[in-house]
Amino acid sequence: MYYPYQITSMQQYQEAYKKSIEDPEGFWGAIAENFFWRKKWDKVLQWNFSEPKTEWFINAKLNITENCIDRHLATMADKPAIIWEPNNPEERTRTVTYARLHKRVCQFAQVLKNNGVKKGDRVCIYMGMVPELAYAVLGCARIGAIHSVVFGGFSAQSIADRLEDANVEYIVTCDGAYRGAKDIPLKSIIDDALIGNKTVKRVIVYTRTRTPISMIKGRDVWWEDEMLYAEEQLEKNGTLDFPAQEMDAEDPLFILYTSGSTGKPKGVVHSSAGYMLWTNYTFVNVFQYKPGDVFFCTADIGWITGHSYIVYGPLSAGATSLMFEGIPTWPDAGRFWDIVDKYKVNTLYTAPTAIRSLMSYGLDPIKGKDLSSLKVLGTVGEPINEEAWHWYDENIGKKKCPIVDTWWQTETGGILISNFAGITPSRPGWATLPMPGVQPLLLNEHGTPANDPEGENIASGNLCMAAPWPGIFRTTYGDHERYKSNYFAAYPGLYFTGDGALKDAEGFYRITGRVDDVLNVSGHRIGTAEVENAINMHAGVVESAVVGFPHDVKGQGIYAYVIMSHKHGDDEQSKKDILQTVTRVIGSIAKPDKIQFVNGLPKTRSGKIMRRILRKIAEGETKNLGDTTTLLDPGVVDEIQQGKL
Repeated sequence: MYYPYQITSMQQYQEAYKKSIEDPEGFWGAIAENFFWRKKWDKVLQWNFSEPKTEWFINAKLNITENCIDRHLATMADKPAIIWEPNNPEERTRTVTYARLHKRVCQFAQVLKNNGVKKGDRVCIYMGMVPELAYAVLGCARIGAIHSVVFGGFSAQSIADRLEDANVEYIVTCDGAYRGAKDIPLKSIIDDALIGNKTVKRVIVYTRTRTPISMIKGRDVWWEDEMLYAEEQLEKNGTLDFPAQEMDAEDPLFILYTSGSTGKPKGVVHSSAGYMLWTNYTFVNVFQYKPGDVFFCTADIGWITGHSYIVYGPLSAGATSLMFEGIPTWPDAGRFWDIVDKYKVNTLYTAPTAIRSLMSYGLDPIKGKDLSSLKVLGTVGEPINEEAWHWYDENIGKKKCPIVDTWWQTETGGILISNFAGITPSRPGWATLPMPGVQPLLLNEHGTPANDPEGENIASGNLCMAAPWPGIFRTTYGDHERYKSNYFAAYPGLYFTGDGALKDAEGFYRITGRVDDVLNVSGHRIGTAEVENAINMHAGVVESAVVGFPHDVKGQGIYAYVIMSHKHGDDEQSKKDILQTVTRVIGSIAKPDKIQFVNGLPKTRSGKIMRRILRKIAEGETKNLGDTTTLLDPGVVDEIQQGKL
């Protein structure tokens, strides 16, 4: 497959960027011509950030699965679409060709239809990293249902909240999932989440771990039985093709829940056409993908990275996407390098957290592994620190593989700022240049352009976007007012990312992290309010405050200050009880790394907790805590400092 829109020189990048800003409709309209449309658009773009509303490819008709699968069948039916590496290296691997992917997706679309799923229905997918997860996602898209994938580490309560928010009627899950040495009882967690639920009609269960589960008559059905029956139905019709539902360009494709600064998770809604175009364009350009390359994104499909760069981006480009069920350190810390060697991986896209974790094992796990197939390395989820960047460059890339340091968010759909592998300049710790179509602005808290107070040619400010790109999310599910207040109210007429950044004289950007009450733990966003709510559900807790602190592996750790109602003499037991509570309410991903018991919290006279002070204490700052005279009880700060963990 040939990509006429692939940028192959710095000059081309500059020309493309210029055109994308001066004539976005002409620029994106020309790129859109490379996809399959049932009906072409009347207008490429219509937007108003004041409302806020963005529409791309107005009145166009398409189905994203025809672009990810069907259009490749004539020339690439036997090409691997997905290579699956199981958790246990001794287990049989699977290679799914584009022809096989087409068959399985059509079968599952028929399964959904048989079970009453219609266009626009919400389907929650709670599965391990097996190929069937990709079939389920694409099967939903083929029939026009809106998929909402939930990461397998979330608790029953977190799932119940998401089911209620999206008014979900259908669930696809597994009996269990493997993750390193752990077996995760997915179906049991779903059963717990469904206690008291009145909307879910059907639960489709795929057999993976053969763990004993309960199957409720009339509600729960087996994946395998349903797929067999669907295949028989399609064969009777004389074709194994399930006709793809025609979708409007702006029809929702999926909802993906992300943590916000309030305790309630928000459902980010992405549309069909713009998201398809953006994931494809960024995939082909940032990674400089060449037909035949093996692309290994190590993320879970439960996160946006897996949606965009395991499923939709690579498949829409006719690529080979490697999907891994396990974790980088099991059965040993050489697992990634074994996979690179085994499948001759050309591009490796992973998180700085994983790199830092693997660094701690030294170089022995790399010895004897052939990494010579690697051409491009990438990082995602958080800024990569320079030490990890150099380790990755020297020991994995052997100083011959460009590293793309990609910055983006669940809300952006795909990469917004990054170097292009081997084409545009890279710099350790810097995301560098914006993608064509992306117009970043750095503003101070007063809304004026950030300038450089120290005369070093580096501006620092809050990162905003002046115009939409095709992958921008369209709303928060069922609550457009929240969409407006969270992203467009702080700086009217602009999209506010919630991140701070630096910009140098060359126009390179460096992301400095969140400026709101959202933590970035191992590349996953977790709202402080969400964690505080979970801690406060513990019977002995009066109040809590959560902040982030620098963590050698995770990037940011979770530090909790907790006031207990009584002391029963066993702080360690209380900490374990609180951690268990957080695990039950949200999931183990949100467990605090440090819990400090305190008698009070620094509050203003109006009752607001001064998290700025708590954050500085957690970071080890002892002197520059700012003005504490406005606090209701300034003495509480000294006490907290003395008890710092």
